[in-house]
Parts: sequence; C-alpha cells; structure tokens
Amino acid sequence: MSRRVAAGGVALAALLTATTAGCSTGQSVPGPPALTVGAAPTSESKLLAHLYSAALGYFGIPTRVHLVPDPVAALDSADVTVAPGLTGELLARFVPHATARADEQVYRSMISALPEGVAAADYTASAQDKPAVAVTAATADRWGKRDVAALPGHCGGLFVGVVTGDAHPARVGDCVLPAAREFKDAAGLFDALKAGAVTVAWTSTAAPAVPAGVTVLTDRTALIRAENVVPLYRRNVLAEQQVLALNGIAGELDTATLTDMIGQVDKGADPAAVAGAWLAQHPLDH
Repeated sequence: MSRRVAAGGVALAALLTATTAGCSTGQSVPGPPALTVGAAPTSESKLLAHLYSAALGYFGIPTRVHLVPDPVAALDSADVTVAPGLTGELLARFVPHATARADEQVYRSMISALPEGVAAADYTASAQDKPAVAVTAATADRWGKRDVAALPGHCGGLFVGVVTGDAHPARVGDCVLPAAREFKDAAGLFDALKAGAVTVAWTSTAAPAVPAGVTVLTDRTALIRAENVVPLYRRNVLAEQQVLALNGIAGELDTATLTDMIGQVDKGADPAAVAGAWLAQHPLDH
C-alpha cells in the first residue's frame, strides 16, 4: 500500500512539473485547488482533520482544514471533501437501531448506510475512542473479572456516572443500565467512583489515564459498539492516490498515540503541529 501511495505522489509531482514546463507564456500555472478537510470544534476532530490534511499534504496534495459545526453534514452538502469520524457514531447516525458491535461488522454496516456520494477510506483498527466502563480495583476484584462481560452478572443495584455530554450505551449485554448521574468533569466523576457514590463510571478508550485505584474494563467480546477512527470523503472527487494517502493513517495510528495527541491539543497545542510532528515520525512511504 505504501509503495502505491508513494508512486501516486511521485506521479502527481511529475504531472505538475510537466504542466508547468509545457507553458510557453512565461506565466505561472495555478496548481490544483486545495481539498477542504472538515473538523468539528473538538480536540479529537481537529486533530484527526489535521492528520488527514497532513497525510494528503505529505504527497503534495494541497489542503486546508475548515471548522464546521457538523463535518458529516458539510461533507454530504459538498462543503468539505474529507471529514473524520468514528465508525459506531456514524452507523448510529444513519441507522439508529443498528445492532452491529464488532469492529469489522460496524465498519461494513456503516459503509452500507452512507449517503449517496459519500464513501469511507480504511478504518483504523488499532485506534478507537469508544465508551469504556471504569470501576474501582476493589470492585473488579470482587467481580473476579476485569472485562465488561462481568457487568451483566452484577446489573442489579448499579449506580452509574458519566461526564455531562459524553455518549454512553443504555445497556451492556442483557443489563439495562439505570439513568446515569452526571458530573461536570472526569475528576469529579472518578472522585465519586472512589468514594462509592457510583459503582460504574463511563470513560472512553482514548481518555487520559484513570486515577490510581481505578480499573478500565476490557471488552473482548464486543459488548460495546466499536468506535474506530475512519475518514469519509466525497465519492468521485478524490483520486486513487489521495484515498491511499488517507488509508496510510490506518496502518500507523493506535489508541495510545491518539490519546496522547488529543491530550496535547486539550492542553493548548496546535493540532496542525501535533499532527505534523507525528507524521514526521511515522512516514507513510516506509
């Protein structure tokens, strides 16, 4: 895949050189118009948009990142050409009652549900940001498991907490969860968890490290819907090498790196600089 992307970048550079050389008027020939990558005003969306912009720029494709309230809607209306997303959120947007949960199943169901004119590049199997269940280490020991599969067996009497605005499932397996108590931030949520005010705290796989004494349960049987990073793009607008440039991110990015970069942006770092620094350390043509 990397060789094909690199070849595409070389071919594009050669085409631009040949076009310029063939001009006999002495006037400069304008390059191709910049592709617009949409980003929502969140750290994660801005970071991912700049990653895709940097990947395209890595092969000489001009881009710009444009902040919009809803990148997917802007993509559907052709106001942007590329938009970052998460597979599960996208599937739920177009098929609210979809039952797919595992990574590949969610991705394929999402592709089938996309609007006409919108396509998806490869999803990033090693990078996801899906809801995750956190409990105290003492609770995990008492349950005898550190996987979310233990939760349905202890469904009765659960008290659930979540940061206001964070998405979370209403049920896990056969366990229909009670209404969650909301907290203004993660620090308050985890304080309540450690104090016993809630039994379960919703976090996410790309959230910063949890405090000492707290355990994030694994999800080996996909009881919680997958949320893998994926770029969407306007069908019949991107050339093959441009799609391959987007696909290059899927082979390099992982959840730990995603978490670290989101944390940098949360602390005020320029998302373009963070994305560019990561790409410099993870060239897509190796």
